[in-house]
Amino acid sequence: MLIANEEQELRHALSFTDSMVPERISADSDAVENGLAKLVLSIIELVRKLLEKQALRRMDAGNLSDAEIERLGNALMKLEEKMAELKRTFGLSDEELNMKLGPLKMWE
Repeated sequence: MLIANEEQELRHALSFTDSMVPERISADSDAVENGLAKLVLSIIELVRKLLEKQALRRMDAGNLSDAEIERLGNALMKLEEKMAELKRTFGLSDEELNMKLGPLKMWE
């Protein structure tokens, strides 16, 4: 089978997932609950950071009124506070919620 250069590069870029898949899955209820919390909070953190970036872009472009900026800032601060509370509840750190997206550089 002949693979085009782009397809070969894509396969190489996606190979980062191989090391992230565990060989065995724990059936311990505490581990499952914590793992689920980690997954959900990681996704919420990803969405929060995307919203924050989008808000900054819209502010820089002048697409938001002062009232909208105030509301958006308050909403993002409340979400960040809630995330900190949930991380404490489940004993998770920021590093544990940082999704490794391979070649995608979300946080830089």
